[in-house]
Amino acid sequence: MARHERLIAKGVVRLDLDHYPEVLVRKPRAFPGSTFLEQARSAGRFTPVHDAWWDQARKIHGERDGTRALIEVLLPGRHLPHEHVVAGRAAALRAGAMTADAVALEVRKAARSSRLWTDRLRMTPKG
Repeated sequence: MARHERLIAKGVVRLDLDHYPEVLVRKPRAFPGSTFLEQARSAGRFTPVHDAWWDQARKIHGERDGTRALIEVLLPGRHLPHEHVVAGRAAALRAGAMTADAVALEVRKAARSSRLWTDRLRMTPKG
């Protein structure tokens, strides 16, 4: 099931980038000029970190395979908080790890670190 913001204006279309990765993995050339990519950028869901990772992935893997790697990296964003995904992608970029597996590992590390931090705050006595 998907949730969408309510669009009030007539004829307005809102495309969600999270709905397309499986199709885009097979057709990566459709991604760069897509409406859903532009809307994701405008909404802050496709950040400068995404662009930097994508640029580096294309340098290493080539245009098609670098774009395909980026699309595979978008999948964790469906189930994890956006800030963890961005932090994981940034960590992978700093390490020069331009694969979807490396990003997924870094995203899990960011999520775990955040949970540990939250748990420590809960355990700290107030007073």
